[in-house]
Amino acid sequence: MDRNRNLIRYDIFQPFDKLCAFTTTKSTLPVERVRYSNVPENKAKLAEALSLEVGQMVYPDQTHSSCVAAIHEIPDVVISETDALVTNQPGLCLCVQTADCVPVLLFDPKAKVIAAIHAGWRGTVGGIVEKAIGKMTTIYGASATNIVAAIGPSISPEIYEVGDEVVAAARKSIPNVETTLHKNGTGNYHFNLWEANRQLLLKSGVVQQNIQVLGACSFSEAEKYYSARRDGVDTGRMVSGIMLKS
Repeated sequence: MDRNRNLIRYDIFQPFDKLCAFTTTKSTLPVERVRYSNVPENKAKLAEALSLEVGQMVYPDQTHSSCVAAIHEIPDVVISETDALVTNQPGLCLCVQTADCVPVLLFDPKAKVIAAIHAGWRGTVGGIVEKAIGKMTTIYGASATNIVAAIGPSISPEIYEVGDEVVAAARKSIPNVETTLHKNGTGNYHFNLWEANRQLLLKSGVVQQNIQVLGACSFSEAEKYYSARRDGVDTGRMVSGIMLKS
């Protein structure tokens, strides 16, 4: 479908020819220090690279919440204070933007339902992955055991040092939490967002072999990814999207 070879594709989704799923990199488009959804020409360029119309690409107004919206048609207003989107409608490309937070893409190939999730630490401990799966199942008849999941590039556990607030929240909400928290040499904790979201997927009923963790660090791979912690909050964003093809 797309004409751009600088998109990340996920092996877990390759068997499904009626699915488009991707994450952009710095090489996808020559865009610096701007967010795709805030600049119309960037949205247009990305849509063109994917052979899509701009209106097919749906971006929520992310606020590090754990709110999930079900989308039945192209929205005519901004989807405010929302960090995950779910649909069963072909031709709608659900998009989230990240620059250290975790993009999680979900697909139930039997029920034909998809979700795109932006999971920072607040969304992660707030159970946004579980809530997205809940909407997939209750609204669209998906089954967690059928869901295929990709966890995309974000800040790695080796880099992501966190404070007491994050540690306390993780201990309250993440299954097998000690697999996600590790002390460094100075006694401070690092939080593994990849593993935390994997644990939440497993808790929700997703099968282990149906989960791919890309394992790419947005902070360390400076030539490939944007990183808010490395470059500041006004840096660019990667876009992760998923769409059912007609």
